[in-house]
Amino acid sequence: MTEKFSQTMKFAGADKALRPMAEEILLGVYGALKDKGYNPVSQIVGYILSGDPTYITAHNGARTLITKVERDELLEKLVRYYIAAHEEDARIDDGA
Repeated sequence: MTEKFSQTMKFAGADKALRPMAEEILLGVYGALKDKGYNPVSQIVGYILSGDPTYITAHNGARTLITKVERDELLEKLVRYYIAAHEEDARIDDGA
């Protein structure tokens, strides 16, 4: 294996100033998808994994909004939210 893959790369993450915008956009897109009868979680996951904005409805400008935020930023926001919501559970499971 090459040396390139022998070390862990550090991901810089999203600009903290943009985080509130990402949250607002994600919630707005969720609402637009729900309004149109889609499963919002499945559609957002499809978009994040593929980068294809057609997973997101154009209703209420949701498709345009979601493309204003980088997918890694959305994923980072979701992971941070999940960890914060389950941090206490993780401590209990680890026996800490």
